[in-house]
Amino acid sequence: MMSATEFFAQTAAPAAGPGGGAGWQIMVFYALIAGGFYFLFIAPQRKKQKELEKMLASLESGDEVITTGGIFGVITNVKDDRFVVRVSEGTKIEVGKGFIQSVTKKHNAPSTPEKK
Repeated sequence: MMSATEFFAQTAAPAAGPGGGAGWQIMVFYALIAGGFYFLFIAPQRKKQKELEKMLASLESGDEVITTGGIFGVITNVKDDRFVVRVSEGTKIEVGKGFIQSVTKKHNAPSTPEKK
């Protein structure tokens, strides 16, 4: 009678079949996943960041802005790393440039005509 170790020792090595050369397919799959992540998440975020930087660079005194905290105000002074924002008559705060969320009205922008 043959023992289990003798039996397994006599079995032949499997021939290179359908699963033997699948390494390149796995690499292609991972590359497609990485490409999908780039186009779905990284590229749009970079575009949004560039637009925000462009908007911050174009801000000047008189522009009405909204901070990330939800404070509405008018820029009165532009400094190197922050803006001085008037939030009400006689009340000014200094806000870091990175905390401006959006511009509600540009100082030089033409006003739109009223609809009748």
